[in-house]
Amino acid sequence: MSGRVIVVGGVNVDLVVHSARLPGPGETVTGGVFERHDGGKGGNQAVAAARLGADVRFIGAVGDDSFGSEARAALAAEGIDVSGLATNPDAATGIALILVDATGENLISVASGANRAFGPASVEAELARLGSLGGDVVLVSNELAASTVAAALHAASAAGARTILNPAPADDLDRGLLALVDILTPNRSELCTLTGTDAADLEAAQAPERLAVREAVVVTLGADGALVVTHHGPPRPVPATAVNVVDTTGAGDAFNGALAAALAQGLALEEAVLQAVAGGGLATTRPGARAGMPTAAELEAALRG
Repeated sequence: MSGRVIVVGGVNVDLVVHSARLPGPGETVTGGVFERHDGGKGGNQAVAAARLGADVRFIGAVGDDSFGSEARAALAAEGIDVSGLATNPDAATGIALILVDATGENLISVASGANRAFGPASVEAELARLGSLGGDVVLVSNELAASTVAAALHAASAAGARTILNPAPADDLDRGLLALVDILTPNRSELCTLTGTDAADLEAAQAPERLAVREAVVVTLGADGALVVTHHGPPRPVPATAVNVVDTTGAGDAFNGALAAALAQGLALEEAVLQAVAGGGLATTRPGARAGMPTAAELEAALRG
């Protein structure tokens, strides 16, 4: 029997401009094309897991505005239980401003709004309402307030859930929380921030003992796939299949959602990472953070090659 995927994270509305290249400091680049998408790391991860067939519950907050109502409806339309998504009358729904160039690279600036105002007591109450979490996977991203991230990890761990922390952004993460994390999923840059190493010194940053996580560090490496580092044996690479990249926005969220879904279904870690790498790759083949999130059938076809 599969467990639930419980996502604790943020919900944003993404305002996206596609242009030939990204601007430098103080520079204006004209000729872009505007799009609007539903986003937020938590929201994206929840959608990624739900499209792969997981039973997904979402915990977070939106503002009491039209963006919030639309964001709630978008999640519910994906089959996600949004009873844990609060409405904050005193804060705006989160907004992300995203620039994407012709190669798919992006720059992102976020006004967190209700996401940052969502407090520890709220997340503790919502996790308690879900009852025993044994067999469930709780996926937390670092886009909420530090105290809320800490409360989510403490409560999930105490209730017996398997915890995944996506440490994005990594610069303000409380390292003491890593003892409550089963699986940490940094990208290369985040790993270097957490360990104080240079990007060229990835080997020195790989030992999970340096980050004190319980089970594994899974480093996402973009087109190079992922690296699984556990307390037993050498680091194990998981390669990616080449895809036609359109937009890398949301690829990391697709990876994390797919990883949580696979683990909730009872897959072994490396098999789950293989599915997550494929899911993250598929997400880059369409524009928008959520549009490329694959279905179970699409992921299965990609894995068959």
